[in-house]
Amino acid sequence: MSSTIRSENALIDIGVNLTHRSFEKTLISIVNRAKNANVSKLVITGISELDSIKGINICKDLSKNFPNMIYTTCGIHPHHAKEYNSESFNNLKEIASDKSVVAIGEIGLDFNRNISTPKEQEIAFENQLQLATELGLPVFLHERDAHKRQLEILSTHRAQLKNVVIHCFTGTKAALFNYLDLDLYIGITGWICDERRGGELKNNVGNIPINRLMVETDAPYLLPNIIKKTSKNRINEPAFLPLVVEEIAKHRPESIIEISKKTTSNSTQFFNLI
Repeated sequence: MSSTIRSENALIDIGVNLTHRSFEKTLISIVNRAKNANVSKLVITGISELDSIKGINICKDLSKNFPNMIYTTCGIHPHHAKEYNSESFNNLKEIASDKSVVAIGEIGLDFNRNISTPKEQEIAFENQLQLATELGLPVFLHERDAHKRQLEILSTHRAQLKNVVIHCFTGTKAALFNYLDLDLYIGITGWICDERRGGELKNNVGNIPINRLMVETDAPYLLPNIIKKTSKNRINEPAFLPLVVEEIAKHRPESIIEISKKTTSNSTQFFNLI
């Protein structure tokens, strides 16, 4: 693994899949490297009922060594929407009552792979938006190839919802402005570091108001290309978050320090972190 890239200012990774099997035996070292890179807080992404419970357990297991550093979301990802049933709402409500849960997510629509049918996805999505409204929790959104329908559903619920972030945004300029018009926050990942796929995002990132910008790794996915070129290991981790901020700064008027401070402030307020 390449050496840690340290940020001058504390950062918050709003989306990291610490429940992924890639991290099973390395959680302590992964979080230690994040801390050494000045990534001060991590928000684990929940993608199913069982996975959300696993996220809570990780928060508890690591709380002694890393107090007030690790939090989690709770939700059913569109890929798992077919698992949503008559008991899911109350199950998720109970899971979300844990103090480590700071948002409902990862929820939304994914018409790219349709692992669950569009209808199954829409039912799970709307129900979980209702849950977020009832609990007064922020929403952590996923969307792939489903912008029009997601926007329609989201628009009918937005007035009742608290904070909402579109996680790992990679869409068009029009999609970005649609989300901003709904007063959403925008999460940017290492996708922006990809010379081949990240061109449109590099052009769009400057259009995000600084008070609506947050950063994330989506680890172990979306390893920044600079690491790919220097390491045989293809696993992304929170310690590489400073690289995302560095790339964002190349396409915005603010400095790396300014972006770091503001994204951390945005994330702290969004998730109501200690």
